[in-house]
Order: sequence, then structure tokens, then C-alpha cells
Amino acid sequence: MTEHAVTWGAWDDAAQTDLYPTLEAARRGCPVQPVQLPDGHRAWLVLGHAAARQALKDDRISKDMAAAIDSDPDVVDAGLPGPAFSRHMLNVDPPDHTRLRRLVAGAFTAQRVAALEPAIEKLANDLLDELEVAASEGPVDLVTGFAQPVPFLVICELIGVPHHERAQLHAAFQTLLRPWHGSPPPEAVAASDAIVATLERLADMHRENEYDDLVGAMLAAGGPENLTRQELLSSLFQLIVAGHDTTTSLIGNAVVDLLEHPDQLRLLLDEPERMSTAIDELMRYSAPVPHATFRVTSEPIDIDGVHIPENQQVLVCLAAANRDPDVYEDADMLDISRPRRSHLSFGHGIHYCLGAPLARLEARIAFTALFGRFPDMKLAVDRAELRWDHGDGLVLRGLRDLPVHLRRTDQGRLRQFTPPMN
Repeated sequence: MTEHAVTWGAWDDAAQTDLYPTLEAARRGCPVQPVQLPDGHRAWLVLGHAAARQALKDDRISKDMAAAIDSDPDVVDAGLPGPAFSRHMLNVDPPDHTRLRRLVAGAFTAQRVAALEPAIEKLANDLLDELEVAASEGPVDLVTGFAQPVPFLVICELIGVPHHERAQLHAAFQTLLRPWHGSPPPEAVAASDAIVATLERLADMHRENEYDDLVGAMLAAGGPENLTRQELLSSLFQLIVAGHDTTTSLIGNAVVDLLEHPDQLRLLLDEPERMSTAIDELMRYSAPVPHATFRVTSEPIDIDGVHIPENQQVLVCLAAANRDPDVYEDADMLDISRPRRSHLSFGHGIHYCLGAPLARLEARIAFTALFGRFPDMKLAVDRAELRWDHGDGLVLRGLRDLPVHLRRTDQGRLRQFTPPMN
């Protein structure tokens, strides 16, 4: 790698608030370029759409984090709870990836996801009931009051987290996922320990008894000999993080985008049958996961004419690829009537997000319930005062909070729309 790799500044406060000018300037410079990440590690940043698609599906770019760390401990920091919790489908290559993904896929059937719809609708409306009462006293925070609990409680229901442990587990994940650099602070270590203890109890509970939930389905599909205890613990950790944090960011970011574009919100209110394409456009426009997870070259490779040596971390910028003007006309415009075209927010290739149908279902229910009840909702602060720094600041991009004024009206109500099942 060049000795003069630039420091990638896309995670400071100013750039997090308005990420895309930074990404556009970088992409114009070169669609593949060396960078130094905020944690000190070096990587190759992939920004163009074609280059991103190649990187996401090229089997010469590995996702085996444990092997990468064994080869070069400085290539990446596994973070908390540690490398032992990286043995899940997102951080391994075939054949382990094929085996683990098959077990999870069997539990994420279309029927199982569709069966959640009534429970998610009730949860969303119950939360809005509480927010409506609180709104009589002034602005409410849509992140902590709605965008976070909807997907978190859904994934807890899916994997069978006992009701009395959910609040404590949620608080621990919120602490663990706060951005920090260098050595983890004591509160992050304590949160990690609490999460591990909860997951161990959950794993033991499912090993000893049969449960009709996602974890029970995974164990039944694979059998104990096909899913080690550590793989189960790692998978539980990954399912909780991927199953709620990304959707929280999707809901929060999309609400801001729609409030900033009242013409698009009005179009959605008038034509709710556009909901499915609107969700895809909102994900393209403000990717809740702006950068794909860890990847490293297993051999030298050329991407878009740029040579990357072996054992180099590759950071695929989904957010930049989603606004590549070579692929999307008027790429920096939000247009829910845009002809549907594949975006990369759910990834590409063998690691394409298994939870995409659940995320789309949660988003549809959330937007229908929220804007159906409060179509005249307004931001309670200036747009410039909002801050995005959720998670580690690299893979995730979500709001710290979202203060809004909720105003119920029967005018312009978003009608319930249920798309046909595929």
C-alpha cells in the first residue's frame, strides 16, 4: 500500500451530518483508493457501483476475520465481545458460510416472517400510543420511542429472549454500540460481559428444550453436531445487532428524508401502493449501512484497474455506490417514483442480507403506522442540529435522537397497503 494513504474523514461530526459530499468528492478522485481508517488500520476504499459489485461477490476477497487476524493481527480489531464471537455467517467463507447461512435461512422463511406482521403492527401502534400521550407535553424522540424498540423487540421475539431480560439486554447493546476508539471503556466491557451472559443463558435454554422460534429452527435444521456452541453464540450476537440496529437507522434516516422532501411524502400519502419502491429508494438515498462489513484480500486482485495486494482490508462503500451517477440518473435526488433498480444497501452476492424481507416488512409497518397517524409530523429542531454517529461510525450510520412534534390529523391519512406476497 502507498506510504501516503489519506486519512478517511467520513466519520467526523460534520461529515456524518452530511456524508454524501465527502463521498462524492472521494469517488470523483478515484473509485478505488487507499485510506487510513480512524482506528489506525489501513484499507482500500471502494466507491464506484461497478467496483463495489465486484468486490462484494469476488471470492478472492475473504470475510474470514479469524483467519485474517491469525495471518496479521494488525489488519483489523475484532472488537468486543472478541474474536470468539466472530464465528457467524457474516465473518466466514464457504464451506462454513454455506452451512451457517443454510441454518439461518431455514429459520427466516417467508411464512415465518409474514406471520410476524400482526405482532409488529400491534407493537408499532402501542409505541405510538405512548408517544402520542408524551407529545402533549412537547417534542418526543422518535429514535428511543419508536425506531429502536420496534426492530429490537421483534428480533427478541424471533430468537426467544425472555421478556424480563429484554430491557436490560437493549441497554447493554446501546452501550456497547456507542462509538469509541482505542481501548474499550469500562462501561463497554461491562455491557459486553452482560450480553455474553444473556446469550449463554439463551443458548443453554434452547439446547435443553425445544422452542418454536428462530433459534429452535436453526438447531432443528442443523442438529447439535452441525452448530457448535460458539457458532450459536456468535450467530445470536450477529442476529441481534444486524436484526435491529440497521432497521433502527433505516427508520430514523427515512423519516428525516421524507420530512425534508414534503413532495415525496405527499406522493406516498396519496399513493400508498408506492410503499415498496419508496422503501428501496429511501435505502438507496440514505443507506443505513454506508459501508459493508469486514473483507480482506486472500490474494492480489485488481478492482476497476487498481491493484490491491494480498492481505489488505477492503472497505466497500455502499452509500457512495448507491449514488453513482453512472448508474442512477439524478442520483442525489430522492424520487420514490424512480424506476426500481437494484441498490446495494442489502449487499450483493453470497452475503446478501438474509433479513431483507423482515427489514422491509418492519419499515412498511413503521411508516404506515407513523405517517398514517401523524402525516403532519414536523422536526422539533433545525435539520442542521441532527447528528448521526450511531454504532461504530464506520459500518453503521444512525441518528443519536430524532426530536419531532407529533400532530394527529385525519387529513391526508396514509391508507393501509399490503403488497401481494411473492
